[in-house]
Amino acid sequence: MRNIKLIIEYDGTAYCGWQVQPNGVTIQEVMEGALSRMLGEPGKLRSSGRTDARVHARGMVACFTTEKGLPLRAFREGLNTLLPDDIAVRDACEVPLAFNPRADALAKHYRYTILLDELRAPLSRRTAWRLTGKLDLDAMREACALFVGEHDFAAFRAANCAAKTTRRTINSLELVEDGRFLHLEVNGSGFLKNMVRIIAGTLQEVGQGKRAPKEVAKLLLEGNRQLAGMTAPPHGLCLMQVFYSPESFLS
Repeated sequence: MRNIKLIIEYDGTAYCGWQVQPNGVTIQEVMEGALSRMLGEPGKLRSSGRTDARVHARGMVACFTTEKGLPLRAFREGLNTLLPDDIAVRDACEVPLAFNPRADALAKHYRYTILLDELRAPLSRRTAWRLTGKLDLDAMREACALFVGEHDFAAFRAANCAAKTTRRTINSLELVEDGRFLHLEVNGSGFLKNMVRIIAGTLQEVGQGKRAPKEVAKLLLEGNRQLAGMTAPPHGLCLMQVFYSPESFLS
């Protein structure tokens, strides 16, 4: 038996998220359909996590097991011939059978992209949250620093989040300027449902002068979702990379 790890990139615009569900087409459903056709047997993927509807990924990690002796190149290129244009396998490699893409993950890197433009920007409408007016970037960076570390993020999760604990660790949170774009680069050990999007919504309020940066500390302390910012639109969010210890890939 072989355990094959895939790195998957996708534009989530047309999908109801990663995980299979009865309400619409998902990335996992399309991927497993292509995998089953390629293998000639049922293909089941285990992923490093989930992304919500209209959220994108450059580095989703997923694994499947098979007894097929195909070369790794065939797994990548074979799947890509069967997948739609908005989903692609970027890499395929063989890992130990014990490797678990979710349980073995040490950290994840998400990027939330904001576009500062007074006019509509058709080419960015699927990948960036367009805001008008100026933002106080210094205030936003001051607020970013308060998120770093281990905190109770109860104020920054969706109402239907099923996580057993709301304590999470943010390793870094940086605001990067890129022309008209602002990228919130978030690296953390794990994330609650909608956590990054609520952080982005709160930071935009700081940038617009609607709340002081120091309010972030109060939100983390009190844990009241109603007092935090809006949930930023999903299309600005992208899973960039999942990190693992090198020991995870040793037999």
